[in-house]
Amino acid sequence: MSTYGSLLKTPGVARIIAAQLTARLPNGMLSLAYLLRVQYVTHSYGEAGLVLAATSVGQAIAGPLTSRWMGRWGMRPVLILTTLVCATTVFSIAFIGMTLPLYMVVGFLGGLSTPPVQPAVRTIYPKMVTSAQLTRLFALDASAQEIIWIAGPVVITFVSIQVSTVLGVVIPGVLLLGGGLWFLLSPEVGKVRIPRSRRSLGAVLRKKPVILATLVGMLLIGACAATEADVVSVFGHGGPQAGIVLAVWSIGSLVGGLALGSQQLDRWALSRRMVIVAVGIALATVAVMLPFLGTFWTLTGALLVAGLGIAPALGVMSAIVASSVRFSETAEAYGWVGTGQLIGAAAGSAVAGFFIDSHGAIGGFVVATILALLGALVALLFHGWHPDLRGRDSSPIPDTEPVATQPS
Repeated sequence: MSTYGSLLKTPGVARIIAAQLTARLPNGMLSLAYLLRVQYVTHSYGEAGLVLAATSVGQAIAGPLTSRWMGRWGMRPVLILTTLVCATTVFSIAFIGMTLPLYMVVGFLGGLSTPPVQPAVRTIYPKMVTSAQLTRLFALDASAQEIIWIAGPVVITFVSIQVSTVLGVVIPGVLLLGGGLWFLLSPEVGKVRIPRSRRSLGAVLRKKPVILATLVGMLLIGACAATEADVVSVFGHGGPQAGIVLAVWSIGSLVGGLALGSQQLDRWALSRRMVIVAVGIALATVAVMLPFLGTFWTLTGALLVAGLGIAPALGVMSAIVASSVRFSETAEAYGWVGTGQLIGAAAGSAVAGFFIDSHGAIGGFVVATILALLGALVALLFHGWHPDLRGRDSSPIPDTEPVATQPS
């Protein structure tokens, strides 16, 4: 842990991690907030699901697009524009009663204008620390983001059910504006300029590590989304068990990220971490199949094991992408990785929901297990696409032109 302490003492690191986490906290809130708000208005979970689907489509399109814009117009102009537009759509859904088509249009525009905070900050990180510290910083970032998925859903569920669905949407909107402003005012956002990429949109996908991170990330997040739906289906909404199990799962991810974050990364690093996730989710499936063992405790233990591999796997993906592309392409590369994860989340939830309806919670867990195993298999079969970062600089490849800095 002392290595993380020294990392956080690096000027600006603790501040920008806190700012970007605050700006991204709505990511763990809005889906649930929209679901509860639109269902309250329309009295239909199906219609609420269509609004979420439209929002996810917008987010998937935005990932590489807005990230690439930052190389053309600068980080701050793109972040300001997207934050204002996205916040407008959030408050519109909170306060304006609409028909389903209008809700879908507004949701799509909100997804399309999702601020590219994650690609921005992961582009900034290599300019803040030494190459020896970068892998640990990516691991710390991947671990810290578990706060988004622990605190976000818990707060929104409580506020929306106990107080108001309107307030449940307003809170992420306020955090979007407040956290976005904090991040925008960070000096590092003004100092780092992304050179304009000379290659066409999508050319970065020719890099094998980017493809590997996108595919494995899609399967990993798909397995996680399916597992979340499965846990809720096991315990229902009447008690705290589902929330406790998911919180322990996220804590396991946080612990795993911090524990494995300082390890050097060979070509098998991603596959080892994905095997941990797959084994844990497979054990969870067994726990549901054998309820006489005590579903709550066995499921909690199994997902604790699975969690130990999630943040470490995400940290590895960030590191291999950073080390494999030019600095001018990092934001777009992370945008594609994020799009893959959004597709995985949407597909994992949808397919798991179908199997839960037809086969119960066991069917959903089987889906999650298959997705996790496929992720591990892809990482194993294509380990040759994984750069060996042992003793190697994991910073992005420098562009041929000098990278300028400008006053904040």
